Amino acid sequence: MEVLRVFNNNLVLARDDSGTEVILTGRGLGFQAKPGSRVVQERVVRVFRPDDGRDPDHLAGLLAGIPPEHVQLVSEALVEVGLERLAARPALVVAMADHVGLALERARAGQVVEYPLLAEVTTLYGEEHAQATTLLAAINARVPVPLPRTEAVGLALHLVNAGVATGDLAHSYTMTGLIQQFLDVVAAAHGVVVVPGSVTVGRFITHLRYLFVRIHQGRQLDDHRHSEVGEAIRRAYPAEARTADQLARLVELRLRATLSDDEVAYLALHITRIAQDAGQAP
Repeated sequence: MEVLRVFNNNLVLARDDSGTEVILTGRGLGFQAKPGSRVVQERVVRVFRPDDGRDPDHLAGLLAGIPPEHVQLVSEALVEVGLERLAARPALVVAMADHVGLALERARAGQVVEYPLLAEVTTLYGEEHAQATTLLAAINARVPVPLPRTEAVGLALHLVNAGVATGDLAHSYTMTGLIQQFLDVVAAAHGVVVVPGSVTVGRFITHLRYLFVRIHQGRQLDDHRHSEVGEAIRRAYPAEARTADQLARLVELRLRATLSDDEVAYLALHITRIAQDAGQAP
């Protein structure tokens, strides 16, 4: 591999044998290295491959600004709990290492943060919260002052971000609150009990998470044109379509985005499945 840029003694930007730019860390890796020189392979500890078209120089600069012991702490903990694929994503490691660094400062000062939407995060993102709880235990096994259990919520939101690739924790908070509001509207409109752990509700939540990503990226299904599928869904399930229109108005109010007709129709289809499953429950 060839060195492209040296950020500090322990971090360089390089080009691997396939021509891809990668971020490399390792003690003394950048010492006396220069652009164009060969990477000392035996000094490489971790290889980060920028994803989602992110700028490698920018990510490397962010990574260089994080204490290396925090980067190592997060990376080792992720690997230990079976999240190796995430340990190789620099944007996540930067965000999580920065989060953990601030959490460690609070723990040393005896401060405990009460995260908003605690109940929503634990119920809507059960898998990520379970992973975050295990990750927190792995982190606490490596630090002198353990972090409180509430920090699992913050870690879970970082894992949610990794799944939808927004990189914006504020977006995840908004998304979480809006998903819960959607579930409340569906429950009230159709007189059903919505259980976040059920299969149909889980699919609805997954659909919403990626809907919000599409909104965030300015991409929607069918670009506001009517489709035969969407029209058929509206004719077959008029009550559910009206509920979907309510949800669309909430999106416009909260996210300042207008949903396409097809997006609303697919919301109606998910609402139909939830209502039908709730009606069949004993």
